[in-house]
Amino acid sequence: MDLEGFEELLGAVGQAVLVEAAGADVGEAGLLRTASRLRERWPAGLVAAALTQVRLRERAREKFGDDAARMYFTPAGLEQATRGPVAAYRAERFARTLTGGGRVLELGCGIGADLVARGRAGVPGVGVELDPLTAAVARANVEALGLRDVASVRRGDATLEEPEGFAAVFADPGRRTARGRVFDPRAYEPPLDAVLELAGRVPAGCVKVAPGIPHEAVPAGAEAEWISVAGDVKEAALWVGDLAGAVRRRATLLDGRGRVRTLVPDDALGPPPVRPWGRYLYEPDGAVIRAHLVAEVAAAVGGWLADEHIAYVTGDTPVDTPFASAYEIDEVMPFSLKRLRAELRRREVGVLTIKKRGSAVDVDRLRRDLGFAGKGRRHGGTELTVVLTRVGRAPTALLARPKDLPLSEERQAHI
Repeated sequence: MDLEGFEELLGAVGQAVLVEAAGADVGEAGLLRTASRLRERWPAGLVAAALTQVRLRERAREKFGDDAARMYFTPAGLEQATRGPVAAYRAERFARTLTGGGRVLELGCGIGADLVARGRAGVPGVGVELDPLTAAVARANVEALGLRDVASVRRGDATLEEPEGFAAVFADPGRRTARGRVFDPRAYEPPLDAVLELAGRVPAGCVKVAPGIPHEAVPAGAEAEWISVAGDVKEAALWVGDLAGAVRRRATLLDGRGRVRTLVPDDALGPPPVRPWGRYLYEPDGAVIRAHLVAEVAAAVGGWLADEHIAYVTGDTPVDTPFASAYEIDEVMPFSLKRLRAELRRREVGVLTIKKRGSAVDVDRLRRDLGFAGKGRRHGGTELTVVLTRVGRAPTALLARPKDLPLSEERQAHI
């Protein structure tokens, strides 16, 4: 879909085609039949654009919920867009800091997910996007969601913007090329240093970065925040100026239903102790690991590490924490395919989950070798989790079961 085709889709005829396409079968089995039927009444290009939008909206529901049915997307824009709960959480942080109606200049606004979220939080702003089609899509989303009084979009080069006069800058530099993801912040588009320089000209700023950003790339005075949603690390952000908190780093966990958990460093803690495996295994959330806050989890559960370089916490006491998943360890054994296969057979395991950290084992191949190809299920049988790791140089397998811990009073209060 090009810019001309998208603008035609926004017209009266295009909207009629879009409505009809939305009520048709656009699944793999019915797509061709639907396209043929629509082309009998509407121009082929318009039909293709409408069907593309309908299918993208279905994919977007995971990120944007009910809003997806009214929004517009490009394939790349949808893939790179901030998911709704993360954008809403971040917008609230802007709203708490930028009191008095201060405007935000967004550099590289994409399809407008963050711009929309801030507008809903009462934070006005201007989005700048270099790609003309993406800029048009962002503008359409602002209109479709009824936010044109607080948000606007213009086409422009982020590196040429003058941020003076704005209360804050938000930037989402490109982290993909034709060859795939970009991990070096200097290779972002625009480069991270250039974006931070622009943000440094105003009182506050936030830059969205890849979760794998090296800690040494975080500038002095900035706060790095890693965010996970329902257990999956989605992104990281650097907060600078008035938007930076009092800590250097934090891990924030969103459950997708409005609940927020945040873990920050405890400067009084040293490295966790290292001892043999206890009765329980705690797997810290990925955001916790990225933020280098495993010691804080270990302290919270009264635990320790079995290997100082592996982010698995172990302990003898079951402790409820939102920052780690708990497992009860049945057995610890040296990793051996033959022995593991025999043990699964002896236990009559029917549902197998395999996790690993610090192990070179190919999980897919191991699943096949153990007879659990595909979804890892056999008919009947018990459930078991195999955790592959190492202690020192010794490959190790833990046989464990998820532990349902009693909820603390604090967690019960949020349910």
